[in-house]
Amino acid sequence: MIKITGLEKLYRTEEVETVALNKLSMEVKDGEFVAVMGPSGCGKSTLLNILGMLDDPDGGSFLFNNIEVAHFNERKRADLRKHNIGFVFQSFNLIDELTVFENVELPLIYTGVKAAERKARVEEVLTKVQIMHRRSHFPQQLSGGQQQRVAVARAVVNKPKLILADEPTGNLDSSNGSEVMQLLTELNEAGTTIVMVTHSEHDARFSHRIIRMLDGQTVTENILI
Repeated sequence: MIKITGLEKLYRTEEVETVALNKLSMEVKDGEFVAVMGPSGCGKSTLLNILGMLDDPDGGSFLFNNIEVAHFNERKRADLRKHNIGFVFQSFNLIDELTVFENVELPLIYTGVKAAERKARVEEVLTKVQIMHRRSHFPQQLSGGQQQRVAVARAVVNKPKLILADEPTGNLDSSNGSEVMQLLTELNEAGTTIVMVTHSEHDARFSHRIIRMLDGQTVTENILI
């Protein structure tokens, strides 16, 4: 699904040039669950932004389903992103003014799904993540674990090929965190490819493979299954 070769990303100010990714190469196969680990500042978030087509690299190749996307313009990236990628963030990123149902429905509105199908798909995914009983509540009326379940529902409602998770349990206690990791595992077992950035060795053990980064490069890989 993903093949990155010699990927480079630089951030420049008037005084400083920072190398975020330094000729990084990696692959993620269809159906894999990959954890990316490393110290703060090693390039994990930059990598995730590029994989999610929120940013473009300064050099190298990025193949997504055998399509070279490294130098797509924003419109092409956005079109590919909204039909293929779901995001789960540490901070949930739910919209406070919208109900649970409306938050999950939003990606379907962006992709032009008709109202009747939107209703069916939102109800299906809310049932799957066991939050259907909160469909009319607002995010601030939910616990952190419940908010993250809503965020996962929103990420998968468009049936993306890839989920990118950025510290998905970072704001949760251990019990809620384990529930979210189990939910991601179930989604992966159903066929969704997952790339997760994490500092948690415990969470990383839910993956098939751990890629460890340092100074913008991959330094080791551990296969867990």
